[in-house]
Parts: sequence; C-alpha cells; structure tokens
Amino acid sequence: QVQLMESGGGSVQAGGSLRLSCAASGSTGSGYTMGWFRQSPGKEREGVATTYPGYGSTYYATSVKGRFTISQDIATNTLYLVMNSLKPEDTAMYYCAADLNGGRWKLSNPLNPSFFNVWGQGTQVTVSS
Repeated sequence: QVQLMESGGGSVQAGGSLRLSCAASGSTGSGYTMGWFRQSPGKEREGVATTYPGYGSTYYATSVKGRFTISQDIATNTLYLVMNSLKPEDTAMYYCAADLNGGRWKLSNPLNPSFFNVWGQGTQVTVSS
C-alpha cells in the first residue's frame, strides 16, 4: 500500500512562489505515474501536472504551463511542484496522486484525475491579489 503526504502549501501574494512536496511511503516502486491536482470550492478536481517516468513524459495544464514545474526524485520517493508567478486563480487545495496501474493508453488524456488511484490529503495554496 502506498501512502502520500503533501506539504509546502501556504499563503502568498500574487507573483510569488511556492514549492509543494509529496512524500511517498509504503510499497513504493520506481516509475509510478504521479501527478498534482487541485480543487477549488464548487469546482471539479483538475489536473495541474503529471509525470509519466515510464515514458519520459510530463504534462501541464494550459493554465500553468511555463509557470509550474513538476519533478520526481526517485531516490527519495518525493514528488515536487514548483509554482512561480502565482495568480489568485491558482488558489485551491492541491493534491498529490499516484497511478499504480499505469498504461500507455492513458497518455491520450494524461491529466485525467480518474486514472489515479492513490491520493494524499491535500495542502492548501492561497494566492492573494
């Protein structure tokens, strides 16, 4: 069983930066597809960034491309999300997730939250204008 724990959220002003971390523990293995997702009150959970190390690919939502960077440290089983130039619309609960099942067919929709079957509890990010 894999457990995920996010950290690094907080409150920043617009234009600021944050780095989120996600520590994986339990029956972890290298090469899991992992991602960051976010959800605001009244909105559906959306994919922010995902990494498919088995295929050497990363994906970003259009709204964060060029501002956010996802990375994965296999040695420490830690996933990161560096968020720069933050905007008020980035305010949300951010979740780390892992896809333990994989599958190349998922690359056709790589930010789809339904592909991910292990979730952390989330960390709040609030960006003020």
